[in-house]
Amino acid sequence: QAQIVESGGGLVQPGESVTLSCTASGAIYSAIGWFRQAPGKEREGLSSIDFAHGGNIYYVDSVKGRFTMSIDNVKNTVYLQLNSLKPEDTAVYYCAGSTWSIGWGVVEEEFDYWGQGTQVTVSS
Repeated sequence: QAQIVESGGGLVQPGESVTLSCTASGAIYSAIGWFRQAPGKEREGLSSIDFAHGGNIYYVDSVKGRFTMSIDNVKNTVYLQLNSLKPEDTAVYYCAGSTWSIGWGVVEEEFDYWGQGTQVTVSS
């Protein structure tokens, strides 16, 4: 049974960093993506790693240079490091897996398995 589990959220102060973890199991995933949903806003894609195309990593412009995705193949875990956090980064962060080929980007409709989300709150 396919399963996606995120962890690592919490309360952090502005300027600090936090690393989120995503463990994917039970399926052969061609890609993993990170998304977030802030209060009152639609869910937005942040980053993706495309295993079917050499592990290419994509970032949306708004987080490029601040967020870093990495992978531990032994642990089947993908990480998203969030640096220089701002209050506007406060959101529920979701990890999702895709079992088919995705395009260059991080499009919600291309991901078929989702985690439950982990809350990141940036506040002093």
